[in-house]
Amino acid sequence: MSGPAAAAPGADGSDLPPWSWYLMPRPVFRPGHRLDLMRGGRELFPAMIEAIGHARHEVWLATYIFHTDDAALQVAQALEQAARRGVRVRVVIDGFGGHDGLAQIEPRLSAAGVAVTVFRPLERWTHWLQPGQLRRLHMKLCVVDGDVGFVGGINLIDDCHDLHHGRSTQPRLDYAVRVHGPVVLAMQQAVRAMWSRAWFGQDWREEARALVRAPRSFEHLRGMIRGLRLPRGSRRHEAVSRRSEHGTPALAAFVLRDNVRQRRTIERAYTQAIESASERIWLVTPYFYPGRDFRRVLREAAERGVQVRLLMQGKPDYRFAAMAARVLYDDLLRSGIEVYEYLPAFLHAKVMVVDQAWATVGSSNIDPLSLLLNLEANLIVRDVDFSLALASEIEQAFTQADMITPQRVRAQGWTGLARRTFIAWCASLYLRLAGVTGRY
Repeated sequence: MSGPAAAAPGADGSDLPPWSWYLMPRPVFRPGHRLDLMRGGRELFPAMIEAIGHARHEVWLATYIFHTDDAALQVAQALEQAARRGVRVRVVIDGFGGHDGLAQIEPRLSAAGVAVTVFRPLERWTHWLQPGQLRRLHMKLCVVDGDVGFVGGINLIDDCHDLHHGRSTQPRLDYAVRVHGPVVLAMQQAVRAMWSRAWFGQDWREEARALVRAPRSFEHLRGMIRGLRLPRGSRRHEAVSRRSEHGTPALAAFVLRDNVRQRRTIERAYTQAIESASERIWLVTPYFYPGRDFRRVLREAAERGVQVRLLMQGKPDYRFAAMAARVLYDDLLRSGIEVYEYLPAFLHAKVMVVDQAWATVGSSNIDPLSLLLNLEANLIVRDVDFSLALASEIEQAFTQADMITPQRVRAQGWTGLARRTFIAWCASLYLRLAGVTGRY
C-alpha cells in the first residue's frame, strides 16, 4: 500500500491499551476487522434489528433523529423486546434533531424498560438560553454486546421520508458500516459516555439532592464521575478484541469530534489523508462549507494532479446550507476541483475515498457545525476491498449527478459575491454565538 494506506511500525495501535484511542487526538488504527458497507436504512435497519434480537447483555444506541415512521418503529420494537427479556438497553437522542418524535418514542421505550435520555432537551424556550445549546449530538452509533457495532450517517427515519419535505419517491443517499473487531470497544465507550453525560445533565438536581442525603455520599460521587468518563472496558471486551485480531486484516480507527480531547480529530484525519493523496479524492457530503485550511489542502491536491471530485446536494433540504456550498464553487473549479450535484433524491451521505485503500464513513459533514460544534463519529478504514466497494457506490452516484461548469457559476455575477459575503458573515456570527473563536 502507498499514500495514506501505508502504516508505520506500531501505527496500527496493537501495542496500546484498548481504551487509549481517546487519549490521542488522532486516529488509532487496529487490525482484525470485518466490515460491511450498508446503503440506507433499508439495509442498515434489518441488520441492526437482527443484532439487537440476538443481544444477551447490553445495547447502546445514540442518534440525532429517532422518528415515528414504520421503519424507525421497527427498530424501537427490537429495543423493547430486548429490554423485556432482560437485556440492558440504553438510548440517547438529541433534543433538537429528535424533538418531533420524542413525545411518542420516549414513553414507549421507557415503558418497556429501555433507559432513554435526551441530549440537551428543548422542552421549554428557556432551554435555548442555556450554554452549549448550539452544540448537538449528531453521531449515529449502535453497539450490541460489545461484539458488533454500527456507525455512519443514517438517522432512525425512513429513507423516503424527510422531516421538512415529507415523502419522496426515491430514497436518500446515505451509508453506514457494520463492524466486528477491536474498534467496537471504542464505539461502545463513546456512546456510553454520551448517554451518561446526557443522563447526568438531565437529572443533576435529583442526583445532587440524593448525594447529600446518601449515607455513603463520597462513594456515590465517585460512581457518578466514573459514569461521565469514557470507561476503559472490561476483561470480556479485551478478550473480544484479542480474538478479533485473528480475523480479516482490515485496519480501522474510530474517531470522534467532541469538546474535550477530540475537538479537531475528524477534521485533521480528513486533511491529512487529502495531503497524502496521490491519485484521487472522492468526497461526498450534503453540507460543505469548510475552513480555509481544508479548502487549501483540497486546492493543493488538485494542483499536484490528484483527481478531486466533490458530490453535494442537487436537491437541497436546507436552502441556506446549499447556498453556503455554492458560493465556493467558483474557487473550487478554478483550482481544478470537479463539483457535482446529486439529483435523484436527497443526499445525506458523509463519506470520502482517497486513492485505493483509505475510506471514511460517518456522521460528520464538512461545515462549521460538524467540524467545530457537534458531537460526531466516523469510522476510518485502511483496506483495499472496502475502499473499492465504497468507491463503486460513489462512482454510481456521480453518473446520476449534474457536473457544475465554470460557465454556470460565472452566470451568477455580482450576486454571487454578495451571497458569499453574507454566508461568511452568518457563519462567523453563528460560531461566535456558540463560543468558537479564532480563524475558521
